[in-house]
Amino acid sequence: MLAGMKWLSRFSLLVASMVATASAAILPDQVAVIYNSDLPESRRLAELYQKARGIPEDHLVALALPQKPDISRQEYQDTLLKPLRKQFDFRAWWDRSLDGNGAMVPVRNQIRVIVLMRGVPLRIAPTPVPPAKPDAPPPSDLLAGRDDASVDSELAMFGIEGLPMAGALANKFYRSEQSISAVNLPFLVLTARIDGPSFTTCERMIRDAGEVEKTGLWGMAYVDIANKFPQGDAWLEDVAKANAEVGIPTVVDRFNDTLPKNYPLADTAFYNGWYDWNVSGPFLNPAFRFKQGAIAMHLHSFSADQLSDPAKNWCAPLLERGAAATVGNVYEPYLHLTHDFGLIQRRLLAGLTWVEACWAAMPVTSWQGVVLGDPLYRPFKHLSGSGEKLEGDLPYRALRAATLEWPLNAVERRKQLETAGERMKSGVILEAAGLDYLRDAQVGAASSSFTKAKELFRNPADRLRQDFHLITIERNAKLNAKAITTLREALVEYKALPEAEALKGWLDILDPPPPPPAVPKP
Repeated sequence: MLAGMKWLSRFSLLVASMVATASAAILPDQVAVIYNSDLPESRRLAELYQKARGIPEDHLVALALPQKPDISRQEYQDTLLKPLRKQFDFRAWWDRSLDGNGAMVPVRNQIRVIVLMRGVPLRIAPTPVPPAKPDAPPPSDLLAGRDDASVDSELAMFGIEGLPMAGALANKFYRSEQSISAVNLPFLVLTARIDGPSFTTCERMIRDAGEVEKTGLWGMAYVDIANKFPQGDAWLEDVAKANAEVGIPTVVDRFNDTLPKNYPLADTAFYNGWYDWNVSGPFLNPAFRFKQGAIAMHLHSFSADQLSDPAKNWCAPLLERGAAATVGNVYEPYLHLTHDFGLIQRRLLAGLTWVEACWAAMPVTSWQGVVLGDPLYRPFKHLSGSGEKLEGDLPYRALRAATLEWPLNAVERRKQLETAGERMKSGVILEAAGLDYLRDAQVGAASSSFTKAKELFRNPADRLRQDFHLITIERNAKLNAKAITTLREALVEYKALPEAEALKGWLDILDPPPPPPAVPKP
């Protein structure tokens, strides 16, 4: 414990010298909250969020909206777009004038963020078009003629009149390193929604964001790359790299198959993966819960196809299992027009809010993306070491301190981590040391750290995870026969655990069972 506490004491001295790169904060009076006036629970949720963030009461906007997730383009214009413009006019939140092309455009806008509450429709359905002729060539522009979109993305530039309904529009905030409050983009508002399978889940999302900001979000990260397409793989690799740079211990799975069912996650503060259609892997374990305030994202074209069923797609299941925030797509977006997960993580680490990080990672508006969670949430508010300190966070704070102390001296950092882990009897720190070694392919040292960590963990599922790390090393070395033996031995050791099903998943990949006997024809 002494070694860890020494790091933490040094850590606190660094707070004063660290300056967040976000140059301005989003103020409460720069936020508008929209709810469905025909749904009492939507209003209660809006009022809860308004109080939680100190947003002025007169920034609640009640609109009579259809009580269904999908609306037509005409319904969007009649019940949401036009009434919201009138509200902005009436409340003098913006000034608009004609630009050089004769389009009405906001030139001043007090509101920088719009928050949509559960009960506000989610998707603008495509306008029906005649079916293409069977022999017609495929269109060269896949976006041409498509007017389907998320309500949220469509609203981002709702103040501009005369925009095309079809296709996507450029997001001028893309790759921004500044707060939306610091850039001159009055025609753009950043949108997010607090939505999910139940109002209870939505209330918890609001509560968790506020509570975790007092301590900061500390824990493990899991990145499931799965080798689908180079661009998406690169985004996930960047998440792992960004985490390593700040000392977040990260388990990276690079096998073609996604993480197996019931894989033993623990202290899961961050999850990034792709590309299953519906929730899978570790999240099928009924006992699994994310750490409070967790950021969890799974890249899939229809991850936010719906938000009511916690067993389908990804956004709803991740939120129902305890995540505070996620992103998704409501219709097919095409990979290059989705959120860049690496950019999201880097902008969060730089101090931007959740909504700013997500919009800085999205190249387009008027398209398919949706941001779910408290838009003002800052999970890394206390990355410098400040904030309330919880006992369970101390190992992760110590890891952060070690990264700050020896950012470029990996040899010394790993040596200190191993020493501190043994003195503190911390399986968390020794596992992190092993992951640090593994990142540089030092498999011998990594194996030693994982073995020591296994001896210190009391929870059998945590010990099983160390075995998975060791089996990963064997699989990467193409030692499949050895990996199969280790898997079978582990199945005997952990047969009573639900997480043992993950071992069976990997065993079926490396040593597939024989096909069932053919049924003779009658």
